[in-house]
Amino acid sequence: MFTGCGTAMVTPFKADGSLDEETLRKLVRRQIEQGINFLVPCGTTGESPTLSRQEHIRVVTITVEESAGKVPVLAGAGGYNTHEVIELARQCQNAGANGLLSVTPYYNKPTQEGLYQHYQAIAKAVPLPIILYSVQGRTSVNIEPSTLVRLAEIENIIGVKEASGNISQIASVIHDVPQDFLVLSGDDSMTIPVIALGGHGLISVTSNQIPGPMSKLVAAARQGNFDEARHIQRQCMELFRANFVETNPIPVKWSMAAMGLMEPVYRLPLVPPSEENKKRIERLATSH
Repeated sequence: MFTGCGTAMVTPFKADGSLDEETLRKLVRRQIEQGINFLVPCGTTGESPTLSRQEHIRVVTITVEESAGKVPVLAGAGGYNTHEVIELARQCQNAGANGLLSVTPYYNKPTQEGLYQHYQAIAKAVPLPIILYSVQGRTSVNIEPSTLVRLAEIENIIGVKEASGNISQIASVIHDVPQDFLVLSGDDSMTIPVIALGGHGLISVTSNQIPGPMSKLVAAARQGNFDEARHIQRQCMELFRANFVETNPIPVKWSMAAMGLMEPVYRLPLVPPSEENKKRIERLATSH
């Protein structure tokens, strides 16, 4: 269900900072029309830390409504309080999500045993398929391959979004876990090597801007057509880089605003990019 290219959706806001539901619906439809395989609302790219619980569930609900069963919805449901994550996960399930993407607890820095018990508790409480999200650069916590092997034994923990940036670790994970355990790249620029090692796809930031090319890149790599995948990557590489000249999702939202897709509105503590970066982002946005 969650193979291929999925989009880590941005959350659009109106000028007054409120949720822009109409634009969100348009963005979901655009993703589906351009061939994306699944949608991931309310992750880091969706500014989930600044969404109220009501807004979080509303974003998931709208995404489910607009997808209308055409593509699956993998709703973000993570945090550093296991009890609250379980409650959020249940609400996402009630909103119609097909699965959950659950980032490692941040700030309180659990041990590997703490990570295991955290995810085990979520999996026991909520029957939805769960994909773990390992992104040490944001959370200070890494899901080590040996811990993933243990977690893969839990029936409804079905995969991991690997954004460690450590290709050696990703290779170990793919080697050690069962073949049907999904390993998804969490970095656009590392998609080809992850799939070449046996990974199953990508959860992408850049597919917010260009869902069609990103879907084609992943499909080509998964079919073993690496010449085509590399060709697409060369066309997209500057956009990959631009999307991380400042903290994600600052650049991607500014880029989408330059493309006429949404208003360039952020919630503090995120702010618009520097003037220098605005120009670079806008130049690349208009070229795509």
